Amino acid sequence: MILNQLKLSVILLIFCMTIISGNPGFFSKTNNQKKSIDVSKIIVEHISDSHEWNVFGNVFSFPIFLWNNGWEFFYSSQFSFGNVVKGKFGYYKMFQEKIYQTNSKGVLHINSKGLPTNKRPWDFSITKNVVSICISCFILCFLFIKMRYSYKNHQVKWNIGIFLEFLILFIRNEIAIPNIGEKKYKPYFPFLLTTFFFILINNLIGLIPSFPNVTGNISITFVLALITFFITNINANKSYWKHTFWMPNVPLFIKFILAPIELIGIFIRPLTLCIRLFANITAGHIIVLSFICLIFIFKNLFIAGFSITFGFFIYLLEVMVAFLQAFIFTTLSSLLIGIAVKNYESKTH
Repeated sequence: MILNQLKLSVILLIFCMTIISGNPGFFSKTNNQKKSIDVSKIIVEHISDSHEWNVFGNVFSFPIFLWNNGWEFFYSSQFSFGNVVKGKFGYYKMFQEKIYQTNSKGVLHINSKGLPTNKRPWDFSITKNVVSICISCFILCFLFIKMRYSYKNHQVKWNIGIFLEFLILFIRNEIAIPNIGEKKYKPYFPFLLTTFFFILINNLIGLIPSFPNVTGNISITFVLALITFFITNINANKSYWKHTFWMPNVPLFIKFILAPIELIGIFIRPLTLCIRLFANITAGHIIVLSFICLIFIFKNLFIAGFSITFGFFIYLLEVMVAFLQAFIFTTLSSLLIGIAVKNYESKTH
C-alpha cells in the first residue's frame, strides 16, 4: 500500500515536470537566445486564478460575462496575444487577468504603480477556480449520495463510505460536541461538515498537476471566514454580548478599555481563519514548484535528484496539510460558534 502511494506521488511529480518542460509559454529567451525557465511566472500562474485553464498542455477557454450598460458575452481566447475585443457597448482588453475598458486601439493608461487606470466593467466571468469548485461539489455530491444508498441494515457497505462515516463521527464527537455543547451543536453540525469536506476536497484537488489552487486563493478563504463570522454573530446570545462589551466583575474604567479591544477581536478572529488557510496552502504549492523548477534552472543530475527527493517529501507533507488545514478551520469555526452560543450565566452549558 505504501509502495503504491510512493509510486503515485512520484508520477504526480513527473507530471508537474512534464507540464513545465513541455509548455513553451513557461520559458523565456535570454540575451543568448537560450531558453530559460521563468520561475516566478510558473508559480504565480499556478496559485492565481485565470480565465483559461491549461491542463497538460491543452488550454481551455472559459466564457466572459461582463456588465457595462448591458451584458457582454465572448470567450477568453479572444484576448489572446493582447488582442482588443469589441463588444456591444465598448472595447475591452485583459491585463493580468483583469478586464479593462479601452478604445479601439487597446490603449491602457498605466499609473506609477504599473496598474491601468482605465474603468473596469463588472466581471461575472467563469474562471478555472469556479470550474474547480463545481468539480469538487460534484465529487462531494457523488460521494455522499453513493454513501447514502450503500447503507444496508444501518451499516455502510462501501469502503470509501466507511472512511467518510469515520470522518463524520470524528467531527461530531471530537469537534462539534466538545466546542459547542451536546444540546446546541445540531443546528451547526451541517455547516461544520460542509466546511470540512469542501476545504479537504479542494485541498486534495489542488495537489493534482494542472489543477487550480482554490483554497490558496484568499478570496475563497475570505468568503469561508465571512460565513463563519455571520453564523457566529447572528446566533450569538445575550450572555455572549454582555461578556464581550460589559464584562461582569470588572472595574468600570477597565471595561471602557477592553470593550474596543473585544470589538476589534470579533473581526480579527475570523480573519485569522482566512489568512491561516490561505497562507499554509499557498506556501506548500510554492515550495513544491520551486524544487521542481530547480531541475530546469541548473540542469544538473545531482540537483535533479535533490529536487525530486525533497519535492517528494514536501508533496507528502502537503497531503497531510490538506487534512490538517480542513481540521483546523472546522475546529476554530466550531470554537467561535461555541463561544457565541453558550450561556455564561449558567454553570451548565
